[in-house]
Amino acid sequence: MPEFKLITLDPGHFHAGLIQKEMYAGVSPQVHVYAPLGPDLIEHLGRISRFNARPENPTAWRLEVHTGPDFLERMCRERPGNIVVISGRNRGKIERIRAALDAGLNVLADKPWIIRSADLPKLAEALDLADQRGLVAYDIMTERFEITSILQRELVQDPDVFGERAAGTLQEPGVSMESVHHLYKAVAGVPNLRPAWFFDIAQQGEALSDVGTHLVDLVQWTLFPNQAVDFRREIELTAAARWPTVLSLRQFQQATAEAAFPRLLEPYLKGGNLEYFCNTRVSYAIRGIHARLDVLWNYEAPAGTGDTYFAVFRGTRARVEIRQGKEESYRPELFVVPASRDAKAQVLAAARHRITQLAVRFPGLGVEDRGERLHISIPDGYRVGHEAHFAQVTNQFFGYLRDPKTLPAWEKPDMLAKYLVSTKGVELSQLSSRRA
Repeated sequence: MPEFKLITLDPGHFHAGLIQKEMYAGVSPQVHVYAPLGPDLIEHLGRISRFNARPENPTAWRLEVHTGPDFLERMCRERPGNIVVISGRNRGKIERIRAALDAGLNVLADKPWIIRSADLPKLAEALDLADQRGLVAYDIMTERFEITSILQRELVQDPDVFGERAAGTLQEPGVSMESVHHLYKAVAGVPNLRPAWFFDIAQQGEALSDVGTHLVDLVQWTLFPNQAVDFRREIELTAAARWPTVLSLRQFQQATAEAAFPRLLEPYLKGGNLEYFCNTRVSYAIRGIHARLDVLWNYEAPAGTGDTYFAVFRGTRARVEIRQGKEESYRPELFVVPASRDAKAQVLAAARHRITQLAVRFPGLGVEDRGERLHISIPDGYRVGHEAHFAQVTNQFFGYLRDPKTLPAWEKPDMLAKYLVSTKGVELSQLSSRRA
């Protein structure tokens, strides 16, 4: 008898489908889906159908679909599985998570769990309830499974390579990150049509409170691994800004397949175009380390390009950088940049020593001397891509279900710290824009 049975709740985002891009040992192939009948559900069913029908390594999911306006209440009453997968509308997501936990179901939920700081108490209560009832409620942080992020974390924690953490300043922070995504793109080889409500910031959240949660998570996960961050005492927000990406009606039609701007987006229309506030910059300090995050959305990547990402952690001996831009062919690459020419020989020797140690876990790693910076060479076999990270997160989640004691105690306080930054940062940017 399968150990785990999945339930998918109102799959309004393609991440719900990516959880099922492959099969899992000990997991029933039958998945119950509870959702209102509409385009979100139909798109999800089509995605799972394509996974089942692909010629190479097809999946074998069997879906039983339950529709109707009372889909949430019905799921909590019938409980045909023991795990609920939630990935969809962000406003109200925490209430759905709480309802699932109240029904005795484990939860695997996509970010963000909340988009307003007023909901932080609800988040804390949900996490406490999971602990009290012996359930696992887990946030899908896929970027922790990106090989360059894993190795960056290891090198930042090596004092012979990195030195001490540089606190930096508001103008020259110790941590800098920039993430650029695109509103129109393909997922699993198919154009990803976004629902119209995706562009309603009251439902989806703004950049930092949505996809920016990954960057906030990586800051504390890299700087302070396996440590609980106290959001009440160890985080201080200092500055924030926001601005829109403007979409024409034609662009909106291409991204959504909608014929016109729906009424729900009327508050964001200006001159016949849609002002989508999906760009946020936030500066904050975490345990005295200054961090600046830029979370940006353009409409579409030019031909031959893609999403970009830059993450720089500054130490007294070296900077450890992930760069994913034109020079790297839009593939993330990891670099160590010695703080001075005089320090290079020692940093190079230390980096080679640490990478040799890490090669026990990741055979084939190497260090290339490129003059002013060192490149960490990574075999292609470790570059599995964003979509594959969902299966890695899911397998880790199953491990926690099998042995709840292995779920780290720092995860709960770090979730509260993460969502404090992501929600308060957006609210600070909104306040700043009103003052401007």
